[in-house]
Formats: sequence, structure tokens, C-alpha cells
Amino acid sequence: MKRIVSTLLMAGVTGMTQAAMVVERVDYEIDGEAYQGMLVYDDAVSERRPGILMVPNWMGVTENAAKKAYRAGGSEYVVFVADMYGKDIRPQNTDEAGKAASFVRSDRALMRQRVNAALEVFKDQADEVGLDAERLAAIGFCFGGGTVLELARSGTSIGAVVSFHGNLDTPNVADAKAIKAPVLVLHGADDPYVPTEQVLAFEAEMREAGVDWQLVSYGGAVHSFTDPTANVPGQAQYHEKVATRAFNAMHQFFAETLGN
Repeated sequence: MKRIVSTLLMAGVTGMTQAAMVVERVDYEIDGEAYQGMLVYDDAVSERRPGILMVPNWMGVTENAAKKAYRAGGSEYVVFVADMYGKDIRPQNTDEAGKAASFVRSDRALMRQRVNAALEVFKDQADEVGLDAERLAAIGFCFGGGTVLELARSGTSIGAVVSFHGNLDTPNVADAKAIKAPVLVLHGADDPYVPTEQVLAFEAEMREAGVDWQLVSYGGAVHSFTDPTANVPGQAQYHEKVATRAFNAMHQFFAETLGN
């Protein structure tokens, strides 16, 4: 694996004060194909910290994803942004993002393989970045939210899983019986892409499987409510108050599940 290190001054990261953050681009392979994820962390911290595997929205590994990773992790966590498409696939617009995400979503075995591979790459960085590989969580946004739920359904041992405005559907609901991690879903109550029927089906899936799960539904929020660049009223739109509540809920969840 090759690591390319750059330090960015992330002024204006929503919800964070101005701070220096390290971004390390990590090259890795899955079945001989090239991928590139990003380690995001504050290198001023010397003690080992828990880790967050983050699957970004359908735009993939971008500077905006790095900013989101720093908002989620701050100085308390090391974050690894997973590459779900491959190093040579970097969507430049929503059409390209839709095609890339649909390809992965149409093959859940492939999705699970890629997200689990990213988790193993993350663990391999433990000594280099002061990661406590015994305390790991996974979070995802939109497409990424659905992906980390598939990570959980694959039976992976991980401390916690959090989906932000993610898809909740899955081809085989019986797979939920393999879930080992506590699950937190942070959902926009008015999200047109995740309708009530999908939410109810997810709740039934979790109950049937006996999963330790929570679902928080935020009134007035639609899809992408944590994304400051989202501005399609009634469909995908940033909601500052709800975003803050959702990140706070994530941190409270991690305090319980990871002891941090």
C-alpha cells in the first residue's frame, strides 16, 4: 500500500472550528484492481484513538468527503474514507455518480466485499496513525449509509454502525440475523428517496433478527440533510439544525458503544 500525505487547513468545515487536519491518500488493491481511500485525522494527538470507517455519498472520495470525515472524527477519532468505485472512477457530476453507485448497489456481494476490504486496509494503518483497531465503527451518508448497513448484514465484527440519510432496503432481509453490531439510523422524516414503506420494512427486519437497533426520524428533514452542498428543496437539502443533532446523536452512540 502506498500513502500520500498532505496537510490541509480546513477553515469553514461546518460544525467545526478552524483546524489543521491531515489527509493521507492510501492506495490499495482488491482482486488486483486499484483503489484509493483517505485517512483523515488530527496528528496533534499522540495517544491511540478509536477509528471510524466512513463510506461517503455517491460522489465518492472527494475533498467534500474529507471535510465530512473531519467533522465526524475531529480530534477524537481517526477516519478512513473508503473507495467503493475504484481509483479511476471519480464521478464529476450526479449522472456519473448515479451510474457508479447503481453498479455497486445492484451487486450487494460486491458492495460487501469492497467495504469489508476497506475496513481491513484501515486496520492495517493502526500503528502508523495511532489507531485503536479494537474500537472501530462504520458510518455512511446516503449511498454510504446503505453500504455500512450491508457491512453489518455481512456479519462483520465492528463496534457500531451509523447510517445518515441512507437507503434501508436489502435484497435478503434474512441476512440481518448475521448483524453483530449495534445499529443507529439517522433518517429524514420527509426523505422522498427513503419512503415510509422502506422504513417500516427495515424496522420489521431489525425486529425479526433481534438486532440492537435505533432509528431517529428528524421532522422537516429530507435526503442529504448533513450535506452543505445539497440544495434541491423537498428532495435533497442541507438542514443545519438537524445535521448538528444527527452528529451529536452519533457521538452519544459512540460514547456508549466504543467507550469514547
